Amino acid sequence: MSRTFPRIGRRRALQGGAASLVVLGLLLWWLRPWAEEPPGGTIRFSTGTRAGVYYEYGELLRTEIDKDMPDLNVRLLTSAGSQENVMDVATGKADFAIAAADAVATYKLDNRAGADRLRGVARLYDDYVQLVVPPDSDIRSVADLRGKRVAIGLPNSGVRLIANGVLKAAGIDPEKDIKPSSDGIDTGPRRLGHGLDAFFWSGGLPTDGLSRLAKESASAFRFVPIDAALVAKLHDQGGATRYYRATKMPESAYPSIQRGDPVPTLAVSNLLVTRNDMNPRLTEWLTRTVIDSRDGIGATVHSAQLVDVRTAIYTDPLRLHDGARRYYTSVKP
Repeated sequence: MSRTFPRIGRRRALQGGAASLVVLGLLLWWLRPWAEEPPGGTIRFSTGTRAGVYYEYGELLRTEIDKDMPDLNVRLLTSAGSQENVMDVATGKADFAIAAADAVATYKLDNRAGADRLRGVARLYDDYVQLVVPPDSDIRSVADLRGKRVAIGLPNSGVRLIANGVLKAAGIDPEKDIKPSSDGIDTGPRRLGHGLDAFFWSGGLPTDGLSRLAKESASAFRFVPIDAALVAKLHDQGGATRYYRATKMPESAYPSIQRGDPVPTLAVSNLLVTRNDMNPRLTEWLTRTVIDSRDGIGATVHSAQLVDVRTAIYTDPLRLHDGARRYYTSVKP
């Protein structure tokens, strides 16, 4: 049996075609700019020392960028850390970098070269301050560091900025009351107990340099707590110290060392930073890659699992770059 279908009038057909075009247009708008040709060129991305989380994150992000923007060449630059990274971006030596919020704020408060050009792309994850000593050390608090050989991080690193602040909060002059060393996470772990009584590190959890040492022995090192009362004294210094918050390093960070015990300490947010003159379209694409690659990168750099589109927009003390804002606006629920 044949079935006769109703004839569609010309007017209705035109209306249907117009509606389809509207839907298609909205779809293309929603997909923009990802339906466009990916941007290319070369960018310089400043990270940190090769043993730190910044560099590891940078390497993994470069791999993800290559998938989304195969014609974009990403040159990874090593550095001492946050303070150097901020300066490199502000002065044009680098185009993008990871830096802790306190280092960014300090650079701006000091009104250093290019500070007004700095812009935020995303809030990434938190750095935790880790004060490390040998397992049999008599150092039980920051105050016990007086007279000791202490690594306070590389010059121009975020570690040094925080370490100096923590020491001062405990009433210790970093230049006179300790024997300071410039060791970072690349050399500090191996020198612990062999020329160093303690070292400061500030980084994502866990940091590979410490994880490797922990795997060698369950008694390779011990953490010294930095309690909330000391963090409050740190806040009394003013300036960029408002970006520090008292917290606890979870027991899962270095389980063989912590053995179920969280460690009181302080944390500071990391930001992905750039300049106001960076191409908005490229920045929009890169912001998308940062957010979309969270799970992939987080499988290796566990701290990156905390990257989230709902919190990434909070890049205080920096205003969002126009390209980053464009991305966040396009995905706003």
